[in-house]
Parts: sequence; C-alpha cells; structure tokens
Amino acid sequence: MNKTSSAPAGVFLVSLVVDDYDRALAFYCGALGFDCVADAEQPEGKRWVVVRPPGAAGAGLLLAKAEGGRQQAAIGNQTGGRVGFFLETQDFARDHARMVAKGVEFREMPRKEVYGTVAVFADPYGNLWDLIEPAAAAE
Repeated sequence: MNKTSSAPAGVFLVSLVVDDYDRALAFYCGALGFDCVADAEQPEGKRWVVVRPPGAAGAGLLLAKAEGGRQQAAIGNQTGGRVGFFLETQDFARDHARMVAKGVEFREMPRKEVYGTVAVFADPYGNLWDLIEPAAAAE
C-alpha cells in the first residue's frame, strides 16, 4: 500500500468472543495449529491473546473473554449461524486429515465448488468456519 494514502493499511485483528482463554488456545493453537503471537496479562483478569495461522501475513484473531450476559450470548453465534471465518490452505487433503485427527468437528464432507475445495467445521463454541483451498491453488 502506498504510504501516502490516507486509507488504513489493512485489517489487523478480528475479535472472537470466547468463554475461556486457555480453552480457546487449546483449540486454535492445539487443534488448528495456529501460533499464539501475544498473550499478555491485562487489568481486571483480562488478557491480550492473539493467534494466527503460522506464517500468515493477514489478520489474526483477538480471543476476547466474554463479560456479561450480552457477550456470553454471542459466544458461538457471532455471525448469526452463518459461516463467518475462512481458513485458507494450499493443501486441503493434508490439512483436513490433520484437523480430523486432532478432533476438529467437520459438519460436512469435503466438496468441490467453482471457487475451490471446501468443508465447513465448527470451533468448540459453534462458530462455523470454512477450510478452503482456492481453485487457483489447486491448478
């Protein structure tokens, strides 16, 4: 991006409301293989916890522990039941098999679409994700 541009440089983080930091880290870093790039104590028992796929240059997830009834109600339903998160892979078969072996719950069998190979999975909270190998990567 041109440094003289007045537009923001890009999406840096996306908040994901969770019930427990360590439970979320076990899934995102353990089962999905993400890197924990920040885990710092904050006042009032909060933590600044950021995870992202290894080597990823794009946005990371800020794991935000829910506070109060409104935020707790949003856990697992941040996108109204739609797939809200998309995890790109360059080797669908490898990553799908690794994730299944780690206990990731896929909601469907892998399928080919015009845009790539895809399968929907859920995180421990019920948020829906696509594991997707874009069509251009498979060519």
